[in-house]
Amino acid sequence: MGAEFLDAHFLSPDFSFDLHAHPGLLVRRGTPEYGGDDGVLKTIESMNAAHLTGAFFSLVADLPLLKIGPTGIQPLGPYLPNAGWTEYQRQLAAYRAVVGQLPVRVVQAMEELESARAGDKVAALLSCEGGDFLQGSLERLGEMYHDGVRSLQLVHYHPNEVGDLQTAPAQHHGLSKFGKSLVRRMNRLGMLIDVAHATYETTRAACDVSDTPVMLSHAILQTTDDRPMAARAISSAHAKLVAQTGGIIGAWPSGFSKDLGDFADQTLRLVDVVGIDHVGLGTDMDGNFKPVLTEYWQVNAWATLLQTRGLGTADVKKIVGGNARRLLRQVLH
Repeated sequence: MGAEFLDAHFLSPDFSFDLHAHPGLLVRRGTPEYGGDDGVLKTIESMNAAHLTGAFFSLVADLPLLKIGPTGIQPLGPYLPNAGWTEYQRQLAAYRAVVGQLPVRVVQAMEELESARAGDKVAALLSCEGGDFLQGSLERLGEMYHDGVRSLQLVHYHPNEVGDLQTAPAQHHGLSKFGKSLVRRMNRLGMLIDVAHATYETTRAACDVSDTPVMLSHAILQTTDDRPMAARAISSAHAKLVAQTGGIIGAWPSGFSKDLGDFADQTLRLVDVVGIDHVGLGTDMDGNFKPVLTEYWQVNAWATLLQTRGLGTADVKKIVGGNARRLLRQVLH
């Protein structure tokens, strides 16, 4: 690639944000699968070198309930009573232990995020992928908010008490009664609702119940061809549900795309469907399947490709972070 792809023009000094990341898969810290703290440091240094303003660092609520097999991720049995909450505390402790020693600014409020680049450190906002930690308890959501969690993804790969997911048979036909109560409680707390991995029906119910915009942190539009991760792609109607709340969809650079250029094309398809004000970036960094974006300097390459394909600089900056900034300002208390 040419030198222009390494230019931080789109990321600095403007606001830039990753809606979904797993730096170094730090949630595995303390397990045999963990690759070590150096992997976390490598990703954070990549964030800082690219002048990324901030990102959601995501815990994974169903991590012990999943097995990676020859046909993909397979859910195992449910948590025993209170085991989910114990796992949450383990992952939270791992997160705090690692980020506290690395060049990261841990933030909980928008004003902290806005000033994060002043210290030349990426800002980490804590999120959680899946509502399984709660095990049906709304009270635990308040504890998570107190701990700094500012976004909760309702479902992931293991069926839970909240709603239906794209990769498992429906059991709630949308949001459960608990799921609707959860969305309302998140609204009151000022937490960002994430409908990634949720079915169309679950997403529609969440959008209907929420009185604030929602996000779909990492997804891509369906195509007519058979691609990897096709079960995780969304229809145009699905995408429009999120946009109609004022929310955003994080374009997802997974193995669904053939290469970075194809990912740029898929991003533009998303823009055509929901409009320039409703698209962001959700890399799923270090937790993605055959990613076509593996280092944060490639965000600049992707941004440049979007511009060479016809988007103006102002519109590219919206996708890279401007839309996320607006959403976070609207939702976070």
